[in-house]
Amino acid sequence: MWHPPERIRHPLPAARWPTEGEAAASRLFSPVQAGPVRLESRTWVPAMVPWRATGDGFVTRQVLDWYGRFARGRPGALVVEATGVRDIPSGPLLRIGHDRFLPGLGVLVETVRKESGGHTRLFIQIIDFLSVKRRPEPGKFFERFLKVTDTHREACRVATGWPAPEEGAVRSWLASLPDAALDGVLAPRELEDLRYGYRERVTDMHLPHVRDLPKLLPDIFASAAERAGKAGFDGVELHYAHAYTMASFLSATNTRDDGYGGTRERRVRLPLEVYRAVRARTGSGFAVGCRFLAEESVVGGSTLDDACFFGVEFARAGMDFLSLSRGGKFDDAKRPDVGWAVYPYTGRSGYECMPTVISDARGPFGRNLPAAAAVRRSIRRAGFPTPVVAVGGIGTFEIAEAVLKHGEADIVGAARATLADPDWFLKARQGRGAAVRRCEYTNYCEGLDQKHKVVTCKLWDRVGLDALRASGAPPEAFSADGRRRLTAPG
Repeated sequence: MWHPPERIRHPLPAARWPTEGEAAASRLFSPVQAGPVRLESRTWVPAMVPWRATGDGFVTRQVLDWYGRFARGRPGALVVEATGVRDIPSGPLLRIGHDRFLPGLGVLVETVRKESGGHTRLFIQIIDFLSVKRRPEPGKFFERFLKVTDTHREACRVATGWPAPEEGAVRSWLASLPDAALDGVLAPRELEDLRYGYRERVTDMHLPHVRDLPKLLPDIFASAAERAGKAGFDGVELHYAHAYTMASFLSATNTRDDGYGGTRERRVRLPLEVYRAVRARTGSGFAVGCRFLAEESVVGGSTLDDACFFGVEFARAGMDFLSLSRGGKFDDAKRPDVGWAVYPYTGRSGYECMPTVISDARGPFGRNLPAAAAVRRSIRRAGFPTPVVAVGGIGTFEIAEAVLKHGEADIVGAARATLADPDWFLKARQGRGAAVRRCEYTNYCEGLDQKHKVVTCKLWDRVGLDALRASGAPPEAFSADGRRRLTAPG
């Protein structure tokens, strides 16, 4: 992952944990409405992808254990990982693009209800994504994937003196060139396909399935949300953030000329149409919100001013909550190794999404709060009470309480801190904050995610392994190599 050039190592903030009485009187542990859904507290576990589903998107025992463990900490809301809305292969990520996924998702809902004692509301984040291929071996790219054009033939003719090189000769010549020489021969997208892997964009209007996204996605998302309601979820979080389809429509880099790109009024058009389709298909007691970016944090990307505009439009449309993130884009991602897909959290924008203790003078703790607060102020000035969820290095009761006290957000989300200790909200509420296992913000978990390995936390993944084995725990309790536990200790 990219790090700021200053590379200052920041210590964890000092923490003074509340007594049980102080916690009971706090804002953090007070209720809040997310549209029709009442949260018992303003504590929120954002969506995290744990890589525990089957290869074809079904719920597994490991998925149930993962969410059940978070539920035992009794957060106000728990958001299930980004779950694909289309019935297409997507690896070990949950899917909701067909009714065959409903039985497993229903068991997931029941598990969270049981493990939280009915105290935690459960949302599912639903996502669409376009095709991303692995970085090819150069020889294979020139032999099979590159479409030879007249530009390539002319470059070959000039360089070699061959009067009319055949396609095979052009491919062989290109494959023989040193990497640096290719900059003057291949087009920018061809170079990217070679060095990063092929990736579709919402601006690829020459592709019929991309051109037709505005016609297709509202119904696809609405069908997925309807299934979520049938499975028993309290609501859905529409994934409009990071590097994926809906965020790409919102992005300032979206130059589509069909009324869905260009100005921000046009860029927000499809996200609003998707929301309205979802709202029309789900019941009155079902919450519908979205997660979007306060800043894209890439050159030429959407800014905080764009986010303020989008936030007001989402609130005006009637969304029940707005969850804010930052960055996490393909645009500035690190070049992957051959055989690996590009990962959108390795560049500067990825760092802004998940800052670590190695940072600049500003540091990682509460780094996203000023942007979240600005979006919330815009929404309030427009006259809408829509609750805003803020995230980013919020790992102590004092920081979380200050966020709410100062009006920076209405709900506090904590992903890595809750991964480190799924009980930290409960411990703080019970006056046992000294027992909290505190996240160190080194992004050990993110490194596992980047390699598509089951995600754990370094603070607990090797704790009590022998005792866990001796207890008769099933194989599903361990990683494939048996060296890591897959849920946090109790």
